[in-house]
Amino acid sequence: MILPKKQLSLSESFFGFGAFLLEKLKSPTSVDDLWLYYKNAYERKKYIVKFSFDQYLATLDYLYMIGAIKETEKGVVCNET
Repeated sequence: MILPKKQLSLSESFFGFGAFLLEKLKSPTSVDDLWLYYKNAYERKKYIVKFSFDQYLATLDYLYMIGAIKETEKGVVCNET
């Protein structure tokens, strides 16, 4: 589920979903606002894969573990790269 494989497309993986979320994190954003951004993108068919909130949090955990995002003192996440 983290990386794409033969039966799992890039957009269905945490790797691909994380890349999508990183686009929004060019400026610090709250976790709630980032979730709303994804939900709007899914409803408007700008991101075609439906993820649950648990999968969304697992993707944020993945991004944090690889050093791609960090949490600020104000409780928002931002792109570390």
